[in-house]
Amino acid sequence: MNKATITVYGIPNCGSVTKARMWLAEHGVDYVFHDFKKQGVPPEAVDLWLQHVSWDVLVNRKGTTWRKLDPDLQASVKDSDSARAVMLAHASVIKRPVVVQGQTVIVGVNPEAWARVVSQMN
Repeated sequence: MNKATITVYGIPNCGSVTKARMWLAEHGVDYVFHDFKKQGVPPEAVDLWLQHVSWDVLVNRKGTTWRKLDPDLQASVKDSDSARAVMLAHASVIKRPVVVQGQTVIVGVNPEAWARVVSQMN
């Protein structure tokens, strides 16, 4: 493929992000990597994700960042708007990777879903 039509959002040292990037490379898929740490989290990207994936899938409540948040802040995350605010303020609370192709949003390690997306691109 000549054109990168898939974007992988995450942080480079995350094992799950590494798995996604390796899978895409092994399958000859061009992609763009968006590093949360260096580039931040684009609000418009979060808005797109929330249109296609439930906020409780996007918020990683098992991760270190979530556990370090103030309990009152954790308790305030009850819907898309409150989750959006926390994800924009604390990028590492977003479950990774977020793989986007057009209107398709895949959260977490999911080679089967990645394969479906890639097959639709050909």
